Amino acid sequence: MVTIDPKETPLAEMSVLMQGVVAPRPIALASTVDAAGAINLSPFSFFNMFSMRPPILVFSPSRRGRNNTTKDTYENILEVPEVVINIVSFNMVEQVSLASVEYPKGVNEFVKSGLTPVPSQRVRPPRVAESPASFECLVKQVIPLGDLGGAGNLVICEVVLAHFKQEIVDDRGRVDPQRLDAVARMGNDYYCRAHGENVFVVPKPISQQVVGYDRIPERIRNSTILTGNDLGRLGNVERIPEVSPDDPITKNPLVQLAMAEGEASVGRLAKQMLSNGQTEEAWKVLLLFFVINKKQD
Repeated sequence: MVTIDPKETPLAEMSVLMQGVVAPRPIALASTVDAAGAINLSPFSFFNMFSMRPPILVFSPSRRGRNNTTKDTYENILEVPEVVINIVSFNMVEQVSLASVEYPKGVNEFVKSGLTPVPSQRVRPPRVAESPASFECLVKQVIPLGDLGGAGNLVICEVVLAHFKQEIVDDRGRVDPQRLDAVARMGNDYYCRAHGENVFVVPKPISQQVVGYDRIPERIRNSTILTGNDLGRLGNVERIPEVSPDDPITKNPLVQLAMAEGEASVGRLAKQMLSNGQTEEAWKVLLLFFVINKKQD
């Protein structure tokens, strides 16, 4: 473990390390205007949502590390406290990268990136037509976090109108991550794509009375095959299922084979069942081997 003190570490080194592990980070493609109406478009990965009533988005245009100057986005929102936060999908990420270039003040990044401006309905900055979702926002507060290069400026934005492309919403009114195809920022020049097998499901705890890790029998917890994720899935049930030597699962040829081959085979079968969403079946196999066969401590 490498331990460093931020106050004794150069900014560039600290930034590389922190941004490398605090990842992936969603990207806010922020469009703003200055008092004269000049448009600016710039992406920020210091971004997330922090409230639903009211709906609040927060992003941070930090001071430049090399010369401690502020960015056009920051200066614009001080003049016109409005912003549109556009979500970034994979099919536009290269154009978004073009918008991140530090052009001279007054240059329209919509033109430089080739992205298409669309008039907003309640704020002055335009939306991005290519974005799968956009949020028209009023800037409620700007909180400077320091006056040195690299210091952030938290921009707290209240969403006053939201736009979602119909194709990303499923029949239940939920955003389909495969259709959204979102990208996120990693460290250095790395990005992450939330698509395909990269998107997976972790069932939420079904109640506050789940079994939990601590009630998993010790022999199962000490398995050399099951990982912490596997054990977490086992703990996410309301009760440990009941099982007996004559349970129908014992007639399953795969279960019979695993039982005959021993602990490692049983662990691998349970692991496969967990990955297939067969949590109760995995419990039963493990209990049959470790508990009913009297192998528990």
